[in-house]
Amino acid sequence: MDPFDDLLRGVRSDGVGFSRTELTPPWTLRFTEGASLTLCTPLRGEGWISRGEISRGEISRGEGEQPRPVRVGDTAIVRGPGPFALSGRPRSQGPAEAAPAGRTVLVVGTFQVRTQVAQRLLGVLPPVLVMPGNDGCASLLDFLDSQSAACPPGQQVVLDRLLDWLLVCALRGWLDRPGAVPPGWFRALGDEAVGPVLRAMHAAPDRPWTLAALAGEAGVSRTTLTGRFAELVGKPPLTYLTDWRMTLAADLLLESTATVAAVAHQVGYADAFGFSAAFKRIHGVSPSEYRKACRTNADCTGTACSPA
Repeated sequence: MDPFDDLLRGVRSDGVGFSRTELTPPWTLRFTEGASLTLCTPLRGEGWISRGEISRGEISRGEGEQPRPVRVGDTAIVRGPGPFALSGRPRSQGPAEAAPAGRTVLVVGTFQVRTQVAQRLLGVLPPVLVMPGNDGCASLLDFLDSQSAACPPGQQVVLDRLLDWLLVCALRGWLDRPGAVPPGWFRALGDEAVGPVLRAMHAAPDRPWTLAALAGEAGVSRTTLTGRFAELVGKPPLTYLTDWRMTLAADLLLESTATVAAVAHQVGYADAFGFSAAFKRIHGVSPSEYRKACRTNADCTGTACSPA
């Protein structure tokens, strides 16, 4: 288990918002619903994506932002909740430039992210990323096209899994691209000392980890691990472990009926008192208050929950 796997599980689609739209020029689609993540890919044709405020049906871009092309086979991922638009030609296009001729077939999937684990992923993404298409995605997109155009049994489950696959491929490709600025923990996964420690913490957050035990996983001294971990990840190993445990605990409180004591044990705390103190230090409220506030607020995303 590694941190990337854990974060992606937080945005797994189940009944994800999905549409397959056939468009003829001139066309513009405006997105104002505020989804946590929106995935767009042209199966045929191309479009231009712009972010900004929408007023009277028009979208005004932020200062310095330019429309970005999304061509056939590309995958665009837009981080919400701000509005954005896709159009058949860029707003800045001059009269001498012709809009692309022919029909555009566009697939759009919207993901609502409500867990703390998934919020960690959103926190490292740029507002818009566009991953160029490649031969490996071609067969996936062809199958997605055939499934979305038909109505076979179990279609929604198939579409959910296909969109999961497309999202994972796009995000992994973006993180691996030259010039990308991935989070420290992602770069640290390849480090011979820090990588094994990160994977161990994510595989077994309930273990009573000590700095000595973590250094043993890496095969280095405690001093070496602490310095290397802080350099690559940005915080000491036990601080990272506490943050990760509290992230998992927040989701367990929201998604399960387990008692606070049971949640404490699942994330490595021997007693509810010590767990509650750590949870309040990180989240600002007690575990019970957090659970009550999130369940009262149907739109809770895990980061905005607070007692009334």
